[in-house]
Amino acid sequence: MTGNSTQEQEKRCINVPYSKETASFLRAGDYVYLTGIIYTARDAAHKRMYENLQNGKELPFDIKGNVIYYMGPSPAREGRPIGSAGPTTASRMDKYTPALLDLGLAGMIGKGKRTEAVRDAVIRNGAVYFAAVGGAGALLSKAIKSSEVIAYDDLGTEAIRKLTVEDFPVVVVMDSEGNNLYETAIKEYCKE
Repeated sequence: MTGNSTQEQEKRCINVPYSKETASFLRAGDYVYLTGIIYTARDAAHKRMYENLQNGKELPFDIKGNVIYYMGPSPAREGRPIGSAGPTTASRMDKYTPALLDLGLAGMIGKGKRTEAVRDAVIRNGAVYFAAVGGAGALLSKAIKSSEVIAYDDLGTEAIRKLTVEDFPVVVVMDSEGNNLYETAIKEYCKE
């Protein structure tokens, strides 16, 4: 990145799932390319997972060290594993997120601001909140190499999917120390 920015943004490639140690090196504003396995879940899937936890049932996948992408894909085109795969607004999952982070969720991908309770849970658990570019779902889908519904098939596009991704582009919005790009970017912009 060039320009007058006092803080150069770093591009990082990491494998998912990842450790807290890996998360600790990521900073708000870093460009990151994820390669490995991530899971999709939106409102209805989060509600069901939360209810399962409340009833002493297990989650449909091992959440420790994993990343959840807040996304509901469009139907796949012929020869592709998935259709358009853009992010949805993260705040809709905020009431369920602290419990999942406390169980070991390492990261989330979405768009938009998060609550203070989510920020506190991110810090407490050394997790990361990433943003994917909204409106770029067709482009993002090119980084998805396979897609498999693993739970809650009855929810249709909101079913939980296991995605294999390669160089999936995201930006660190909130790092493990709670630094928030949405806040720092506004302050930086207002200085100019």
